[in-house]
Amino acid sequence: MYCRGVIASPAQVLARFGHALSDPTRSRVLLALREAPGYPAELAEQLGVSRQSLSNHLSCLRACGLVASVPEGRRVRYEIADARMHHALGDLLGVVLAAGDGSCPEHAPGRAPEAVAP
Repeated sequence: MYCRGVIASPAQVLARFGHALSDPTRSRVLLALREAPGYPAELAEQLGVSRQSLSNHLSCLRACGLVASVPEGRRVRYEIADARMHHALGDLLGVVLAAGDGSCPEHAPGRAPEAVAP
């Protein structure tokens, strides 16, 4: 998906960020880590997901460059990879909340996606 050292276009970078946020669990992981660094077992319990599921989501977020793993003895702590992301997530959340539910009706909760005509 993403290789460090490879120059990506701004569109590719935003698409990668969009992919990371496209899953509600990954979004919840980012918001939890925005509050405080965490350990996988505790994060899994906090978010109500299995450890395996959380591990997969953390791997995706790490590959996207959004979270970093910090070894601590036998444990690994996860945190937001860049301090600017704390502010960016808050700003993005504020903009989306200000736009309201009507801004993207095809993705409203409980609404099935409509088929697109060829």
